[in-house]
Amino acid sequence: MMKNAAENAVEVAGLTVVRGRREVLHGLDFTIPVGQVTGLLGPSGCGKSTLMRVLVGVQAGVTGTVTVFGEAAGAKSLRHRIGYVTQDPSVYDDLSITENLAFFARVLGLDRAEATRCIEAVDLVDHADDVVAQLSGGQRSRASLAVALLGNPSLLVLDEPTVGLDPVLREDLWNKFHELAAAGVAVLVSSHVMDEAERCDRLLLMRDGVFLADGTPTEIKQQAGAPDIEHAFLSIVRGAA
Repeated sequence: MMKNAAENAVEVAGLTVVRGRREVLHGLDFTIPVGQVTGLLGPSGCGKSTLMRVLVGVQAGVTGTVTVFGEAAGAKSLRHRIGYVTQDPSVYDDLSITENLAFFARVLGLDRAEATRCIEAVDLVDHADDVVAQLSGGQRSRASLAVALLGNPSLLVLDEPTVGLDPVLREDLWNKFHELAAAGVAVLVSSHVMDEAERCDRLLLMRDGVFLADGTPTEIKQQAGAPDIEHAFLSIVRGAA
């Protein structure tokens, strides 16, 4: 069931992105409601990262209307309201987790207590003084998420945050995403792993810069007459072809 569907964190109309001479997103229309986990699923290279860059206001070549909490994407007033995790770790290798969080907290004008809160939120207290270069891939991913959580953002944009993680860590992160959504945060998570689709409240299935489906996992499976999202995706692709 959709949560707080009447209130949208993001509203997009006619979104097109051109890189060089190639159009990579083609007239997209969609919303992202608060209080739920929206999954952006599709194969690598389909435009997921480009779309996320648009939402945080760092993508060039954009036409169309993109608003985040009623402001134009990239507006200065949104900087403290959006947490963004890229595919690559966004923390410094030569600093400890605590030093990284303290640095980014200072940049945002936050106190050290906020850095401590975010380290606790991603369950890294036991590794707080470890240098990032010595961490596992899963610990780095959680450290990057901790940075994104600074200041209690209202929108979290997470670009393939669980890639390469073992099943236990993936489960822990998805539980955290749903905890945040339950607290009223709008969470957008991209992935090319179809079995993660069932963990989402709502799905946007993307291929070649367009959406093939938009709905809950159950709705999409029913529409495609498929037992799981992977088969639904394949059925929808074949139907579109």
